[in-house]
Amino acid sequence: MHSLDEKLIRLLRHNARRSISDLAIEVGASRATVRARIDKLERSGNIIGYTVVLPADVTGSAVRGIMMVEIEGRVTDRVISALQAFAEISAIHTTNGRWDLIVELGADNLADFDAVLRKIRLVPGITASETSLLLATPRSTRAKL
Repeated sequence: MHSLDEKLIRLLRHNARRSISDLAIEVGASRATVRARIDKLERSGNIIGYTVVLPADVTGSAVRGIMMVEIEGRVTDRVISALQAFAEISAIHTTNGRWDLIVELGADNLADFDAVLRKIRLVPGITASETSLLLATPRSTRAKL
C-alpha cells in the first residue's frame, strides 16, 4: 500500500468526516489526488465503509473483558443470534481451536459484569466459557475523539 494511502486511512480512522481539503492539506497533496486515492481505496475494498463513533465506543465500559465460548454441536448460528441481544457485548468473533467464539463485552462495574457472564452462560448451546478481564489497552486502532 502506498504511504499516502496509509496516511489517509490513519486520518480517516480518526475522523472519517474530514473534508477532502483538510485531508489534502494534512498529507501535502492536491484535493484531486486525495479524492482519487480515497476512491481507489474504496473500489479495491481497502476501505469498506464508514461508521458512527458513539461516546461509549471511545470511553468504553469501566469493566471490559474477553469471553471464550465453547458451543455444543451445530448451533453456532443460534448462539450468535442469542448473544446479539446483549447490549453489553461489543463484538462476537468466530475462531478456530479450543473455543468456538470470542466475545468482547463490558459493564459499568464488576457486579454487572458478573451478572452478564451468568446470563451468557445460560444461553442454550453454550457448554463452556473462560473469561479474562482487560486491564489496559496500550494500543488500539479504534477511533479516538
